[in-house]
Amino acid sequence: MRSSVRPWYVAVIGITFAACGGPEPPPPAPAPAPQPVAARPAAPTDDAAARARAAEAERQRRAAELASMRTTLAEMIFFDYDRSEIRADARAILDRKARILRDQPTVSIRIEGHADERGSTEYNLALGSRRADAVRAYLTGIGINASRVQTTTYGEGRPFANGAGEGTWSRNRRAEFVVTAGLTP
Repeated sequence: MRSSVRPWYVAVIGITFAACGGPEPPPPAPAPAPQPVAARPAAPTDDAAARARAAEAERQRRAAELASMRTTLAEMIFFDYDRSEIRADARAILDRKARILRDQPTVSIRIEGHADERGSTEYNLALGSRRADAVRAYLTGIGINASRVQTTTYGEGRPFANGAGEGTWSRNRRAEFVVTAGLTP
């Protein structure tokens, strides 16, 4: 007996199954999330580098300013033979010192009076004292508070220059200045 299934019908069913291809494919996997880039040490930004340069420049400026003030405050003044009056050239130096002292209210100084070797020890100690006191009076007379200015005398005991003759003696007739407070970086 012959089957009643017709060959064209089998072909249609086969094509239908072939077109379906079986079960549906799974949906595509979602795209992977972007991975964070490994953290690299941040290079200083231009702003940070500029701030660092500016801070260093300011530190150097301040150090130079302090060095200049120390130099000015330490500058010696000189006196004529057997005199304690402030000379004109010394006034200019003292005026520069006074400007610094006004601008830096925490700075205090000590004035050390000196004399050359001529005269007795007692006389030279007294002369050194008069010289230091004259400088202090000058500074306080132009507005520096007396509590910021101390004086002492060494007479001939601490010569700046050794030897004899006017060239040496004139360098020993002086007032020296020591910063005792303030002027810290």
